Amino acid sequence: MKATVATTVLAQSEMEEKGTMAVLTDLVKARLTSLVLLTTMVGFYAGSRNSVDSWLMAHATIATGLLACGAAALNQLLERNHDALMRRTESRALPSGRLTPDQVLVIGGTLSAAGLAYLALLVNPLTAFLGAITLVSYLFVYTPLKRVTTLNTAIGAIPGALPPLMGWTAAQGTLSVQGWSLFAILFFWQLPHFLAIAWMYREDYARGGFKMLPIVDPQGERTGRQALSHSLGLLPVSLFPSLLGLSGMLYFFGALLLGIIFVGFAVQFARAKDIKTARALFIASIIYLPLLLGLLVFDKLK
Repeated sequence: MKATVATTVLAQSEMEEKGTMAVLTDLVKARLTSLVLLTTMVGFYAGSRNSVDSWLMAHATIATGLLACGAAALNQLLERNHDALMRRTESRALPSGRLTPDQVLVIGGTLSAAGLAYLALLVNPLTAFLGAITLVSYLFVYTPLKRVTTLNTAIGAIPGALPPLMGWTAAQGTLSVQGWSLFAILFFWQLPHFLAIAWMYREDYARGGFKMLPIVDPQGERTGRQALSHSLGLLPVSLFPSLLGLSGMLYFFGALLLGIIFVGFAVQFARAKDIKTARALFIASIIYLPLLLGLLVFDKLK
């Protein structure tokens, strides 16, 4: 009997722990943060002149991760009332009442401050400065503009593209055209990626009061054109690392092939403008980026 009671208590404890972890994972947008960590590490590796300083890379990655987690939590704090109106976000920690605004403010504020301090003290001031720009532009420019103008996606792509540049400056301590080329790749990649998401969830975004392009463009003409134009823009931009001497010809031809395939998915979406082709473009985007970055790491010129 005692064993049965103990087993039941332990099972309940494990369920509560899993529930808490799920709430925190959702609060810090773990999948988005994982992308931030990946691009930061690639930027650091690309910016390492000879051997990679593993300790410095770890510091830069951890600090950027803390900052990304804090920004995600504070973003949900600012958008909690709008998230409550959308089906895809109504179960988040704040709309569902599993966390209070004060709790999220403490969590988000602490993580953000810790990340910036970590970058400044154990990486370098330039990377901390870029981190501060990322945080401020994400929370106080992009977030409010989502309810004001359809340009929010392009503006939000700026803080979204800074992590690889932060990885670069963490390794080199300076800005350079090669580092900016990594920023450009992430910037152009985000537009078709997020336009595909916005098309799939346009009704939900409308309920939440967000002014996404597919909401004001119900026929999808502008949405399709922009997804295609930025995919076309990504194609030459993705070749910059080779043209700037950062990677070799394997990367060049691999990036060219990946870019052509990605443009093909954008063309299909621009023509059909339906959920099926939007989802295909979205899936293509999340396959394209790791493959491209993997090629860059594999074929980096010493």
